[in-house]
Amino acid sequence: MIETAGWEASLPFMAAALLCGYLIGSIPFGLILTRMAGLGDVRKIGSGNIGATNVLRTGNKKLAALTLLLDALKGTAAVLIAGRFGEQYGLIAGLGAFLGHIAPVWLGFRGGKGVATYLGILLAAAWQGALVFALAWLATAFITRFSSLSALVAAVCVPLALLALGLKLPALLFAALSIMIFIKHRANISRLLAGTETRIGAKG
Repeated sequence: MIETAGWEASLPFMAAALLCGYLIGSIPFGLILTRMAGLGDVRKIGSGNIGATNVLRTGNKKLAALTLLLDALKGTAAVLIAGRFGEQYGLIAGLGAFLGHIAPVWLGFRGGKGVATYLGILLAAAWQGALVFALAWLATAFITRFSSLSALVAAVCVPLALLALGLKLPALLFAALSIMIFIKHRANISRLLAGTETRIGAKG
């Protein structure tokens, strides 16, 4: 884990960490990869977002998996690069990376839902939380076969687990990120409540 440091850093350096993280997080890998593969603009299919789930709707599973990996790694990279100068910088850069992914300036602030980037940030900032996320996601997916519900349950468990482990600063960050995960999944939540959400492995 990144060594704990105080929050004594000046605002200009914090702003630099946030901006650096945002620029890394705003790289739209889903859009870039689908265009390079000759599959057109991923924003014109399915949900219209640039994340791995929507890339999967192109029918290219390998491309979706690569998008998932790269979207996670940009969160990890932002935290590790800025975290070399102190935990506070890494966490702020992680926040920036998440914001960059869900609201990239290059795409009119319309990005992905942030789950992969959330996990990538978690791996670098508090690996214990990543284990909690994986277990919660897998257990919920096994029981319900809803990917969206699995992500939401995991997003609730992570900050609570981090707080229980005494990781207060990461817990605060991931509480904020989890709230944004819920906001980005509001359409999924509506479909879950209406009983119309698509299950994992379902056609169409």
